[in-house]
Amino acid sequence: MRKPLLLLLLLGSAAFLNAATVDTVSIHSSAMKKNSGCVVVLPQGYVKGTNFPVVYLLHGYDGNYSSWITRMPELKDHADRYGLMIVCPDGSRDSWYFDSHMNPAVRYETYIGTEVPAYIDAHYKTQKSRFGRAITGLSMGGHGGMFLGLRHAATFGACGSMSGGVDIKLFKDKWNIRIWIGNPDSTGFDWRDVTVANAIEKYPADSVAIIFDCGVDDFFCEANRGLHQKMVQLKIPHDYIERPGGHDWAYWKNAVKYQLLFFRDFFDKMRTAGS
Repeated sequence: MRKPLLLLLLLGSAAFLNAATVDTVSIHSSAMKKNSGCVVVLPQGYVKGTNFPVVYLLHGYDGNYSSWITRMPELKDHADRYGLMIVCPDGSRDSWYFDSHMNPAVRYETYIGTEVPAYIDAHYKTQKSRFGRAITGLSMGGHGGMFLGLRHAATFGACGSMSGGVDIKLFKDKWNIRIWIGNPDSTGFDWRDVTVANAIEKYPADSVAIIFDCGVDDFFCEANRGLHQKMVQLKIPHDYIERPGGHDWAYWKNAVKYQLLFFRDFFDKMRTAGS
């Protein structure tokens, strides 16, 4: 009886050693002159030397870099299942992933669109190409995922949003948005320049694979539905999904599985095409 038991213990130990691991690192921003935390989920087999594609996963309003892994530790299982690195940077509790027009020290578009990918590529075994990077997130991070994905197409080949605030013009008095980009009535700054619903009109010449979704009971649903209809009219390829659910973790835990599969398929297609 001892040998079978020993074998089971050894197999269990091997599985544990090969499972996804989680790093927590501090990444310096030259643009903001400060360090911020970041979670990096490394899939099974990472130590074997393969360069992995990376999905950047952004948190929502009032969250931080640890929100995803704290609320959803099964991200480790998803990293293993899809053979991906998952990187969760910090976007501050309410930055909306903007370079602020009101406070030049707040530059989260530069930080996450440029500085974080540069750090990850320098310190981890990644596929150092836009065809090996995707970015998405939930709520505020859903806005950030598509906002950054469209504006930084040279860095990210695919982008997405889950329950995203994709048209901030509809919510101009909420969530401290005015603090960072100002009141368009007094500053002359045009909010259309920084809302996804208008940024999509400048769909980049280097096409970006896009997936976004929203729950039918979510207060952002109409905005997402409107963005989908606009993209259909503009003939911009994308995947759009509505499913039962609201603006909560029960919805996002389900939605992220489909987005990671979408990105895995994108990475595979690019590899097959030789990009």
